[in-house]
Amino acid sequence: MIPIGQAEFITTAVKPSGYPPPGPPEVAFAGRSNVGKSSLINTLTRRKKLVRVSGTPGRTQHINFFSINQDAIRLVDLPGYGYAKVPKAIRAAWRPMVEAYLSGRDTLAAVVVILDIRREPTGEDLMLLDWLRSLQITVLAAVTKADKLSNNQQASRLAKLRPTLAPFDPTPTLFSASTGQGREELWARVCEAAGV
Repeated sequence: MIPIGQAEFITTAVKPSGYPPPGPPEVAFAGRSNVGKSSLINTLTRRKKLVRVSGTPGRTQHINFFSINQDAIRLVDLPGYGYAKVPKAIRAAWRPMVEAYLSGRDTLAAVVVILDIRREPTGEDLMLLDWLRSLQITVLAAVTKADKLSNNQQASRLAKLRPTLAPFDPTPTLFSASTGQGREELWARVCEAAGV
């Protein structure tokens, strides 16, 4: 596992022609628009403003690439899905944009699928998980907002989520951007999946 040192924004893209040239392994992050994806990436990299955190869900509407430790590994922030207040045209553009990246990026090593511990996975979450499995892409499930529940509640919710997540990731990581819970575990899993 590599320690996180330098973390830098590389570029933003909406189609393959805008991606950075293939290089090190990439790990992408996907989830609903209001699930705390930006906060998770910032906590993971120990950078408060690497990824812009907005009070308005659905702000990430491009694919954003970040270099870690002078390109030892790249993190890729995919636009969130499923938020009704995002204009229809933007919601319609999500699937082809993300599909092109997930199905065509040879350097993609894994996708961290982010779920809110307080909510049941939605149809869109399950569709994404099924789709990743059909593409034979490694899934790392991160169950966020763990700090919103007591330890007993966390254990109970995780026990309920496990059967649903087991076909995709039998060992989901409990995570909190507020407390840092799960940060080291998730980073170790990201590095293992990327082979770094």
